[in-house]
Formats: sequence, C-alpha cells, structure tokens
Amino acid sequence: MKISILTIFPEMVEVIKEYGVISKAIKNGKIDIQIFNLREFTNDKHKTVDDYPYGGGPGMVMKPEPFFKFFDFYISNFGKPFVILTSPQGETLNNNLVKELSQKDNIVIICGRYEGIDERVMKFVDIEISIGDYVLTGGELPAMVITDAISRFVPGVIEEESVKNDSFNTGLLDFPHYTRPREINDLKVPEVLFSGNHNKIEIWRRKMALKKTMEKRPDLFLKKELDLVDKKALLELFKELKKDA
Repeated sequence: MKISILTIFPEMVEVIKEYGVISKAIKNGKIDIQIFNLREFTNDKHKTVDDYPYGGGPGMVMKPEPFFKFFDFYISNFGKPFVILTSPQGETLNNNLVKELSQKDNIVIICGRYEGIDERVMKFVDIEISIGDYVLTGGELPAMVITDAISRFVPGVIEEESVKNDSFNTGLLDFPHYTRPREINDLKVPEVLFSGNHNKIEIWRRKMALKKTMEKRPDLFLKKELDLVDKKALLELFKELKKDA
C-alpha cells in the first residue's frame, strides 16, 4: 500500500515514518509512506500557498494552483490515487471506515489549513474525513492519525490476531491485559489466566469485554450482534451479579 501526505509542514509529519510498527513496516516493504511539500509545487519565488478569500472575510484560503500542479505530477508518476481531505466538516473516522480505506492501494491525504482550500480543488477529493467534532490548526495531526489507523489493517504490519482483538474490531471494547509480576501491591492477576483452559480464558475475556463495553460505551453494546461466546459470557456475568445480590 502507498500512502502519500501532502502538507506545507513536511517535517511535522515525517516522524510517523520513524517509530514503532510503521517504521518496521516501511523497512519490510509492507507500506510505502511518502511526504510531499505543497510549497514545492508553487510557481513564485516566495512559494506562496495561500491568498485572501474572494468576497472578503477573515483568514486565508489555500490556492488551487499548487494542488493542480501536484496532482499532474502525482498521477503521471504513480497513477490516480484515492484522495482524502482532512476537514472538520468531513465524515467522522471510525473503525469501519478505516477498514474500507485499508483496501485501497494508493492514497493521498491532503492536510487542510487556514480557512480551507479553494473549492475547485475538490474535483480531486474522494472523501473528506474528520477525526472529531473540534477544530485543529491544521490537518497534519489528523493525517497522521488516519495513516496510523489504516496501517494497522495492512497485512503483515502487525499480527493478525492482535488486529482481531482490538477495541471496536469485534464491536466491543478490548478486554483487560496483564503481564508479570503475578502480584503487585496486593493486586493480583485473575487466576483464570493461569488455568491453561483456553475455553475458560476466552469466555472470561469476552465477559470482561462485554462488561467494559456496557459500562463505558453502551451505544456499542446495543449495536452488537451476540454470538454463542457472547451469550455464554453474559450468562456468567448474570450468575456473578445474582451471587453478589
């Protein structure tokens, strides 16, 4: 998969390539992340990317010419990409959308700035994406969030089992995790995790995931289609509640 980020602050975004699983995935050829500086596609000596809005009003608007020049260059070298614009008025990023995007082979993410981009640039844009109902100073952080989220679903970037158990991927929040030591400050790891009984461990994990989801995200729980393991886990929860009553 190829992900390209178009920004006026490339140094701000470059760091996503330098750490963790994304860095390893790039080295192993699983993903290709390129950062492009929009200023390199300007025509004037000052590398101007913004101008005053027609009709007046506050702020500046990103000029169309650099974008048109960029896409002429990009398409001739790498083919037509799927184009994302980071925007507070876009579709809110969620797990299902991330999965859809991970099926694309060639993505360009435009980092919006100022009051927005010239509307004529929208001819290149396939989707606008927001990472939440708030406004940031620019689209670089959302572009990095989108890139990171998509990368997790690219085969070989992280273990498939890890992706399966992620929060939201099962329709539930994740279950609790523990590691050594077995006890610290009188806080113990649940005994079931040492039982060696994989069926019991699976039921316990699902029970904890269901409980956490009901407590913290009841909206997710109400959407969840219950399978047999879910039902067994809920029966255990019910028995525990009955016992404590």
